[in-house]
Amino acid sequence: MFLEIITPDTKLFSGEVVSVSLPGKEGSFGVLDKHAPIVSSLKPGKIKIIDKDKKELFFDVKGGVVELSKNTLTVLAQ
Repeated sequence: MFLEIITPDTKLFSGEVVSVSLPGKEGSFGVLDKHAPIVSSLKPGKIKIIDKDKKELFFDVKGGVVELSKNTLTVLAQ
C-alpha cells in the first residue's frame, strides 16, 4: 500500500508500507494492504508505520484526517 503523511508545512512520509496504525477519534485502528476504503478523523497520538523493509517508524500528530482509496492511504495531519 502507498502512504503519504502530509502536514500544512511539509510532507513527512511518502512510500510503500506494509501496515499503518492510527489514533482514530473513536479508537486506534490499523490498516493493511488491500484494506477496504475508509475515511476517518484522527485524535492526537502516534502513527506507527511498518515500511516495506520491516522497519518501524513513528510520527506524532495533533489530529487530522485519513483517507484510504485504491490502496493509497493519505493522512492530512496537524
